[in-house]
Amino acid sequence: MDARALAALAANPGCRRRALLDGAGVDKGALAQALGAPANFGQSQFAHQRGNSFEARVKADGGADLVRLLHERLRDGSEPPGPGAVATPDLTAPGPQGRTARTALALREATEAGGWALLDHPMVSLDVAGSPAFLEPDAVVVHPDGSWTVIEIKSFPMVDGSADPAKVGAAARQSAVYTLALERVASMIGEPEEGGDAAEAAEVAEVASRADRAPVRARVRHQALLVCPKDFSNLPTAELVDVRKQLAVTRRQLDRLTRIEEIAAALPEGTTFDLRLTDDGQIPTRPVEELTAAVDTVDAAYAPECLSTCELAAHCRTRSRAAGQVEALGRGVRGELGGLTTVDAVLTAAMHGPADEAPTGDPAVDALRRAAALRAEALASRPEAVACR
Repeated sequence: MDARALAALAANPGCRRRALLDGAGVDKGALAQALGAPANFGQSQFAHQRGNSFEARVKADGGADLVRLLHERLRDGSEPPGPGAVATPDLTAPGPQGRTARTALALREATEAGGWALLDHPMVSLDVAGSPAFLEPDAVVVHPDGSWTVIEIKSFPMVDGSADPAKVGAAARQSAVYTLALERVASMIGEPEEGGDAAEAAEVAEVASRADRAPVRARVRHQALLVCPKDFSNLPTAELVDVRKQLAVTRRQLDRLTRIEEIAAALPEGTTFDLRLTDDGQIPTRPVEELTAAVDTVDAAYAPECLSTCELAAHCRTRSRAAGQVEALGRGVRGELGGLTTVDAVLTAAMHGPADEAPTGDPAVDALRRAAALRAEALASRPEAVACR
């Protein structure tokens, strides 16, 4: 589970289906393909290559230019990094747990050193509904004052100092996920957070004790640096993005997520999402009806916003429309309709009685009847108009 998926999950915490599939490591793209509703979003191979090329350019020369760019945007009066002043610790370690522990140690050492440091693709972890998620930011910069800044590198352009608000918002949500995970590391470096991951805290403490260092204070800045191509060139430019709002939302939504064990315990015995691929691992052989029944055992919370964030959104939309659920029309509509959860229930409430009857006491029903009366009046004034079906 990466930060993009985690940000999408946090934006829709009521979707037990996505929580379970992501927690189990199910390939939702392959699952959607097997269900006959493939995802229609994602980056092309060319976009991936362009993004990798731009990131390599940004991080060239040991990240010195990137750190100088960050210093320029801060405008805090501190001394800029001099030649060779940016440390780039080695984060190589076996497995995600090893890389997470190595990252924590590197952050501690860089914070104690009191200089600039750039951690290239560090790894941090976050507990999601009882399951660990290992996250890999593009980079994290350690400041001389002991603070840390998340670096998010994107390939979409920043024209005249501004970029697509939707894309900036998505980048801010991802940065908030990284910030939340780094805050956990910072709490363990200073005073271990009560109720945190005891095993990881003990591992970090053991490594630090071998280094014979005193506890240090560390903090994560709530402004992430978004780095993008300037205009339509390949030259980098950057802006600071305040992620405090996204951080608060992400923390609240993650706290609301149902634990994966509880979701799995409610499944019928023998439920599996195995595609039964052929020996070459290319072609699923499991019947679509059987696979659909397995997926439907887990409740989904579909909304139109899912189409840009979840591989299973097309399948969920089809099922939602077939069931006549008002969620398919958007969360705003669902919120306005109160206890009316299906399109049939909405139409029945609207057409059951005239608008001039006494109020029913249900604001949604009264508003629907009034709207239906206004529409009928408008249609009556235009005989050539097509009646509602």
